[in-house]
Amino acid sequence: MKKIALLLLVGFGLSAMMNQANAQSKLQDWNELKDFHKVMSQTFHPSEEGNLEPIKTRIGEMVEKAKALQASKIPAGFDNEKVKKAVAQLVTDSEKLQKSIKDGANDKKITKSLSALHDVFHQIVGLCSETEGHDHEHGEGEGHNH
Repeated sequence: MKKIALLLLVGFGLSAMMNQANAQSKLQDWNELKDFHKVMSQTFHPSEEGNLEPIKTRIGEMVEKAKALQASKIPAGFDNEKVKKAVAQLVTDSEKLQKSIKDGANDKKITKSLSALHDVFHQIVGLCSETEGHDHEHGEGEGHNH
């Protein structure tokens, strides 16, 4: 009886690991999300160190990548209203940040807006992970180790 219970536990564990790997694989296949992630990574991390030059010079690219993400085909399994709403928020918030930068916003406001945009990006990754039946943990290539 203990062997059966152990086999069932191992089976469920393997299934959960396979679901997580499948979700990460699907996320890796979503090229527009990866493209947005690249710009986010290369602008957000310098901002954490007080360097806002990357976001100030690349905000147009970030808006473009957010719009491309919104126009892209969301992978099966992630295509739901919560994900669509979060992606739309990326577009809206990146456009607001672009206007702020153009209007000469101070560094504190830019940093706060970029941080909020970063949170929305991770919300999308988390929603996609939850869709696959497990709680989001920063997976390889999707966590704070951009």
